[in-house]
Amino acid sequence: MTSASGKALDSPIRALAWLGRQGTRALAALVFIGIAVPPLGALFKPYVAEAVFLLLCVSFMRVDGAALRRHLRRPGRVLAATAWTTLAVPLIVGLGCVGTGLDAHAPDLFLGVMLQAVASPMMAAPALASLMGLDATLVLVVLVASTALVPLTAPAFAYLFFGGVLTLSPLALGTKLFAILAGALVVAALIRRFAGAAAIERHRDPIDGVNILLMLIFVAAVMGTVAGDFLADPLQVAVILALAFALFFALLGATMLIFRKLGRGEALALALMVAQRNMGLMLAATAGVLPDATWLYFALAQFPIYITPQLLRPLARAKAA
Repeated sequence: MTSASGKALDSPIRALAWLGRQGTRALAALVFIGIAVPPLGALFKPYVAEAVFLLLCVSFMRVDGAALRRHLRRPGRVLAATAWTTLAVPLIVGLGCVGTGLDAHAPDLFLGVMLQAVASPMMAAPALASLMGLDATLVLVVLVASTALVPLTAPAFAYLFFGGVLTLSPLALGTKLFAILAGALVVAALIRRFAGAAAIERHRDPIDGVNILLMLIFVAAVMGTVAGDFLADPLQVAVILALAFALFFALLGATMLIFRKLGRGEALALALMVAQRNMGLMLAATAGVLPDATWLYFALAQFPIYITPQLLRPLARAKAA
């Protein structure tokens, strides 16, 4: 009986392992699957918060506490990178939006840009850096530090810039972010305690496969209406897509320039982390109660986030070498 159940589980695990090994190719495919199969968006949209929570659990589960402590013994680089992604980026983006009048002329789009800016980096950033052949150790430490701070910094910037655009109060936003992150950390700690670090590392590929499936839920949910939006107003979609790419590459380029003294490989890894913001976390914190234009911006912002790692992979390998 045990042998039969083991064989029954073997095929799904092998399938997940194969999916996990596809790396950046699978991530790029998610965007096009989300657009090509709109019914997936309607199916998965109610489960975005749960998918984001599970993604956080998986990412926290893989954090090596000993490695974190080792890197925190050299806090200068960690503090500089954390301050840049957590404080400087949202402040610069917010002032830029106000200076260009985006907050007055397109408040729903401004909300989407600012929710992206105040978010912590994606929890998958270290895994993506590793898949691209880059050193992910500094990325991991900065990610943990900035994620721990976001329940404090996001409400502060919400109070400073959002005004009445966001229906959720800054205090409620911070409380929900803290609850989501703390809950994921507790679950991840329990899994790591009972499963063991060795087992987690041994099943790395299947866990990557689970990550990609969870990302599919999020991407399909936000991308489900893109095709319809494009048919209804192609110019609006093109303008918002251009804005999403412009912001992504502005953050990428500025971060590489600021941290160039760390070496090109490490600077690129940090730059990708800063440009890939955890918009799913903000969706979970707001329970998806956002204007249509904000949803559309979130959807189109997935293009640079998921496609660029595949495009930059040859450059990453050259810099790492």
